[in-house]
Amino acid sequence: MNTTADPSLPLYLGLMSGTSADGIDAALVQFPADGGCRFVHGLTARWEPVLRARLVALGEGGPLQSLEELGELDARIAISFAAAANQLLDEAGVERSQVRAIGSHGQTVRHRPLADPAFTLQLGDGNRIAELTGITTVCDFRRRDVAAGGHGAPLMPAFHLGMLGAADEDRAVLNLGGIANLTLIPREGVVRGFDTGPANALMDAWCQRHTGRSFDADGAYAASGAVDDSLLAGWRAAPWFALPPPKSTGREQFHLPWAEAHMEEGQFAAADVQATLLELTAATVVDALLAQQPDTRRVLVCGGGVRNAQLMRRLAARLPGVVVESTALHGLDPEYVEAMGFAWLAQRTMDGLAGNLPSVTGAKGPRILGAIHLA
Repeated sequence: MNTTADPSLPLYLGLMSGTSADGIDAALVQFPADGGCRFVHGLTARWEPVLRARLVALGEGGPLQSLEELGELDARIAISFAAAANQLLDEAGVERSQVRAIGSHGQTVRHRPLADPAFTLQLGDGNRIAELTGITTVCDFRRRDVAAGGHGAPLMPAFHLGMLGAADEDRAVLNLGGIANLTLIPREGVVRGFDTGPANALMDAWCQRHTGRSFDADGAYAASGAVDDSLLAGWRAAPWFALPPPKSTGREQFHLPWAEAHMEEGQFAAADVQATLLELTAATVVDALLAQQPDTRRVLVCGGGVRNAQLMRRLAARLPGVVVESTALHGLDPEYVEAMGFAWLAQRTMDGLAGNLPSVTGAKGPRILGAIHLA
């Protein structure tokens, strides 16, 4: 889906690493004046394994060893993000001077929107990214929304609305990352968005433990097992699923120890657990969608989970009469939608425009998000 850049338009570069921490997605894009998103080039840079393991442990609520470790991680994450940006620009043959700004999500290591006081923390020093790339960098998007009483997540619904909304049908955009989240775009009324529960993070972790593979390609491992209804029911009874939107979550809530609390050692075949974890994702997505926007006619799917053929089949099976399809059919590469979204947020911030939707996050009002680090 790569295209040649339009020399009349500024370029923006988005950097995203999500709950799964399986890699840094980098997308180079342009935004035509008449709307839409022009995708120029993209890549995914893998984390160094030792650093990734540390990030996953922190995302699950593991303790920091010291303030020194916090500072070192902030720098190392930024170095990795900058390297991904520089690799992308080199591959695309684009001069740094052509890029107006980088929008960097950072790596979430704590997300506590319901704490008192609420907070969220993403690491990846924007100063260092600007220094190593020579490009103005916008980062730390979530904390302003949290300070305004919001969850700081999800932030993509405003981008989804602009790129994937339709006047003739109720639509939903489903991002299947480490955590699944929905953007609800009705023909009439306000846009809403919220996390629905676990997706790839739990499935990947179980697959890694029992097969040695980092993910379940095409959902083949899950398809080889059978769903256990009692195990599924136990997981679905978790109080978090009954919370009304706005709501957000992460590895701190949904991790393997949480899943294993409902199992005795050796009680289930490993492939059956994988099948049931996949069904948990499908069931909780559909539960949330039908509860919040029952007239949805089309679900546009993005994120790594779009490659999981078994998960896509199970979603479609639970949504008879609803079209379930990739965002690729609507011009947005599903692998890079979130990276594109953070490039879009960088543009909004640089132009002095709000980037959040209070109807989604619960914030007191629209806010300009992020901190700008000039090149």
